[in-house]
Amino acid sequence: MIHQNWKSCPTIKEIKCVHTNASKYMVENVLSVNKTYEVKNETEEFYFVVDNTGKVGGYYKEYFEE
Repeated sequence: MIHQNWKSCPTIKEIKCVHTNASKYMVENVLSVNKTYEVKNETEEFYFVVDNTGKVGGYYKEYFEE
């Protein structure tokens, strides 16, 4: 259950949110355009970042740029 410790793990990198135009989910409630987020983990398809709620959430990479 490594995901339970992600918030206290060191930041891998920082990325900037470029849009919140999601077709299926309501990401505009937890991400802000032009804001920089700390990446705690990364997969091929997702970034796991500390979002606006203060919790770690997984989001498609298409919402961000490095």
